[in-house]
Amino acid sequence: MSETSIIIGLAQIAPVWLQRDATLDKVVAWISDAAARKCDLVAFGEALVPGYPFWVERTEGAKFESDLQKKLFAHYVRQGVCIEDGDLERVCETARELDIAVYLGVMERASNRGGHSLYCSMVYVDKSGTVRSVHRKLMPTHEERLVWAIGDGNGLRTHKLGPFTVGGLNCWENWLPLPRASLYAQGEDLHVAIWPGSVRNTEDITRFIARESRSFVVSVSGLMRREDIDSALPHADLLLESADDLMADGGSCVAGPDGEWVLAPVTGSESLSVVEIDHSRVLEERHSLDVVGHYSRPDVTRLIVNRERQATAEFTDEPSDD
Repeated sequence: MSETSIIIGLAQIAPVWLQRDATLDKVVAWISDAAARKCDLVAFGEALVPGYPFWVERTEGAKFESDLQKKLFAHYVRQGVCIEDGDLERVCETARELDIAVYLGVMERASNRGGHSLYCSMVYVDKSGTVRSVHRKLMPTHEERLVWAIGDGNGLRTHKLGPFTVGGLNCWENWLPLPRASLYAQGEDLHVAIWPGSVRNTEDITRFIARESRSFVVSVSGLMRREDIDSALPHADLLLESADDLMADGGSCVAGPDGEWVLAPVTGSESLSVVEIDHSRVLEERHSLDVVGHYSRPDVTRLIVNRERQATAEFTDEPSDD
């Protein structure tokens, strides 16, 4: 590996569905595998911990005051990730011990929003084991809005990783041009897009973003099969009956800054794909197009980004020791 290159791992795995701690055990094991393969960064799919809400569209998720939906939601919230409570401590410790950075999709119980709603969050842990950003998905997609809350711009941040500047977005918010532009403006040249899993999502947009930004783009998907539904879950019989054999087929892939495949979409099974990328390719392709540099007109169009973390209340007194 040269001074201009890094190695990235795409951990395409299924969660231990709707079970936070067991899924985190699995995540830690795959981080270790990626580190053993000399990865500088390993990324996981959207909402992986504790899993994507596949039941919503299959069980009348929009039915108001449904006892079924209430029970499933309550279980989902209980299995959510509270970063302030140390739920990601093992992930951070592993990253620090093995000198590897991590992007991880979680369902976050946000302590500054009461802790009873879930945010689809993309967490970046650097090689020192420090959580550097928590990006809450700006707008949940379609049925996701029935169980996920709307995020904010606080996590629209990039991070230095070797010669690269890395940033990322959740699933369909990768289609939003302004959030993409906010990352480009911070020097992003390695974009990580995380997905619950579907090649129909990743096969077009991964190459499109790479061509637009002249960056490397990494799409990392989860996997979900009927066999991943535990019979001990609430309403397990109904969940199993309504499930498809394969609900998320993966589709993890990497495109280079010319828009061509570095890694074509991988589908159908759990896998750790490892690729080496060279920053020199970014500089070569930006010779003709740099959308926030020489091919921009900030005197004509500019973007204003609010990165304040949104909260319901602001308290101005001294915190109590109680």
